[in-house]
Amino acid sequence: MMSFDRTERSLLARWWWTVDHGLLAGFGLLAASGLVFVLASSPAVASRLGLPSLHFVGRHVVFLLPAAALLLGCSLLSPKGVRRLATGLLAASLVMIFLTLLIGPETNGATRWLPVAGWLVQPSEFVKPALVVVVAALLARAPGLTNALPGILLGALVLVMLLAQPDVGMALMVGALLAVQLFVAGLPWLLVLGLVVAGILALWQTYLFFPHVADRIDRFLDPTSGDYYQVGLALEAVRGAAWFGSGPGEGRVKYVLPDAHSDFVFAVIAEEFGLIACLALLGLFGFILLRGLQRTELVADRFALLAATGLIVQFGLQVVVNLGVNLSLLPAKGMTLPFISYGGSSLCALALGMGMFLALTRRRPSGEVIA
Repeated sequence: MMSFDRTERSLLARWWWTVDHGLLAGFGLLAASGLVFVLASSPAVASRLGLPSLHFVGRHVVFLLPAAALLLGCSLLSPKGVRRLATGLLAASLVMIFLTLLIGPETNGATRWLPVAGWLVQPSEFVKPALVVVVAALLARAPGLTNALPGILLGALVLVMLLAQPDVGMALMVGALLAVQLFVAGLPWLLVLGLVVAGILALWQTYLFFPHVADRIDRFLDPTSGDYYQVGLALEAVRGAAWFGSGPGEGRVKYVLPDAHSDFVFAVIAEEFGLIACLALLGLFGFILLRGLQRTELVADRFALLAATGLIVQFGLQVVVNLGVNLSLLPAKGMTLPFISYGGSSLCALALGMGMFLALTRRRPSGEVIA
């Protein structure tokens, strides 16, 4: 157990006495649980693809190491360091998204992945936390929404690049995060209503312009209108879950569910570990979200407040979308369950974002310079 004297002034000692230990423990418990659930769900998927049974487990362990380093390393930063890191990350991510459009492999009609040193990276995952922090820095330069235009234009650029892939779900997430930050920055209620109307119109246009979006919404509204296979299997697994499940490794849905280790891992958790485990997992997510919002309320600096709000809302939205799809409450969207699902880019980007959140919400003397 790490232990430092309160009078010690080293970087690690100051970090230890100012970072939120509850959130650190929560993220660690999520990551450990994710490893267990990937171990339970992925061997069947690997065997179906003709890969070694522990293929995805080994890769997940490899992803966990840099993810842990990113979370802990970012949490050591000052708010100024967070802003600089996010600026560089946003610039690099935008360049990578542009390269993805040019040379990225096409998968199911979309180009979202970029080969880097033998690995496939999804740059759009890293755009989310970086854009949140950079927009917060732009908004914080002036009171209210005086400096909102540069942030809105930057967000619009990201949206256009995401829609060009196309990745409509990611674009909607980015748009929602931008709207939340504008609201917290002081958006008047009249403009809030206007933003809601604009969002509804944007959804309608994506329905008309992108056939795959229209297909998913149609299947959500009428499951008999198209392929409802994965969502139907996931919902069936959750509905049939016993209190303590069938036991680790004893489930059947993972043998027929293509994304049982990633987007639909919650269905495997429900079937094999039961409703008690599902409720415990939901409780852990709830604890992190409520604790995170509580820590955000204590932040006095405008930049740190706007950035931390966007980061914790991103985490919460991703949980809601994944569970909503698994429970057939939302149209199908490929989005991982934070720190639980298999996925290298998503895991590392989430760790980086939550590391920045921990850094921004650390306790600081009232006279400490933030900028």
